[in-house]
Order: sequence, then structure tokens, then C-alpha cells
Amino acid sequence: MVCAIRIHEKPRLNNPVLVEGLPGIGFVANIAALHLIHELEAKLFAEIRSSSFQDLAVTTENGGTRSPINQLYYYRSRDGGRDLIIWHGNTQALTTFGQYELCGRVLDIAEELGCRFIITIGGFKQEETTKTPKIYCAASDPETLKEALNLGAKTMVGQIFGIAGLSIGLGKLRGFKGFSLLVETLGTHPDANAAQQALLAVNKLLNLKVDLSKLDAATEKTRKTLESFGLIRRGTKEKKKEESQFRWFV
Repeated sequence: MVCAIRIHEKPRLNNPVLVEGLPGIGFVANIAALHLIHELEAKLFAEIRSSSFQDLAVTTENGGTRSPINQLYYYRSRDGGRDLIIWHGNTQALTTFGQYELCGRVLDIAEELGCRFIITIGGFKQEETTKTPKIYCAASDPETLKEALNLGAKTMVGQIFGIAGLSIGLGKLRGFKGFSLLVETLGTHPDANAAQQALLAVNKLLNLKVDLSKLDAATEKTRKTLESFGLIRRGTKEKKKEESQFRWFV
């Protein structure tokens, strides 16, 4: 097994947008995606497991177990707007082959559901940040880049590692358009402030009007989940180890 997908339902969607939200620097995407799922009451329709995920299970308080997983949710717009496919999970793949396989399989599903547009979210690590962190962007084409710049983002110069960058690159080869939104973050903890800036941009683009007042709840849930999988640790002595472990996350 490389990538096994269990599909519970194949929803009919209206010109959906794929929003990626896997763990990365500052866990910005993870928090943003989880908040969207809760606030929009998005419905789970697919679960993904891969032999390139961590080889462990985490025990729960009632004696059960949780495994590394990616999940796909859908949201149908209630006002005639575009529907969403939200890609959330507690891990990315740990190998290059696994990342390409995972991304390709998710794009397969998105394409089958009529999706032709991708938004990826991530953190842009900085030594210092402001109260209102800046957003940077990179896109599949000049026209789509203008859409991102109109959200107040600045053009990204550099490299975008992991699924956040790979999805845009592979998607472009298959005829998808899309862009990455990367928000400034220290990257040392789950960053609710950076996630808020990302969600403000997504709200504006898709006219979602998602309430951001409960964002701290999504941040705390993300922190607890990632701690249980050893993806973040308490204290500062593990900081260098974390940064090395997640060098390819954005």
C-alpha cells in the first residue's frame, strides 16, 4: 500500500474550490482548514492513509487508537456561491514519492468532482512578525496571481516546500489554476493570528463570511492533536529538532 483511499460519498458540487490545510510551519493551514470545517459544518466524504505516513498509532482516553490520516470534506454553498473541498489531516507524507502520490490522488478526486481551482495555505517563517502579519503568494499563472494580489498579498520569492507548493505545480500540469497563500509566522507554535489572516483572504475571495471569533478553539484542538502525534512539543529545548523535522513544511 502506498496510498489507500476510502470514499464514503461522491458529492455533487458546484464548481468547487479545493482548499488545502495540512500541517506545516506555524500549522497555519491546519488551523484554518479545521476552522472552516467546523464553521461551515462541512461533511467528511473521504479518508486517506498512506504507507508514507508515520508508522504509529496514538491511544485515546477510552482505550481506542488514532492513526495518521488525511481527510476530505465538502461544503455546499447556501447562497449560490462556489462549493468547497477541504483537505485536512494530521500529517503530510514523509517521503518525496509519498508526497507526489498523495497529491496526485487528491487531485484525481478533486477533478472527478468538477474542481479546477486550488488554494493552498501555509506559513512563511520569519524571525519577527507584526500584529498583522503579511501574506505572500505564488500562483499557477499571471491571471490567477492578480486574484491573490488583490487580496492584499505580496509576491513570494523563494521556495514553497511540501504539499502547499506541490499542489499548485502538479495542478498546473493538469489544467488546474490556483495559488498559495503564505502568512508570516514565527513557526514555533500553532499560530492563530496567522491563520486568521489567511482566512480573511479566503473569506474575501469566496465571499464565505466565516465567523472568526472561535478561531482559538480550532487552534487549541490542533495543538492537542499535533502534540499527541509528537509533531509539536512543550518547551523550547525541542525547537531546533522541530525545525529540522519540518524543514519541508510550509
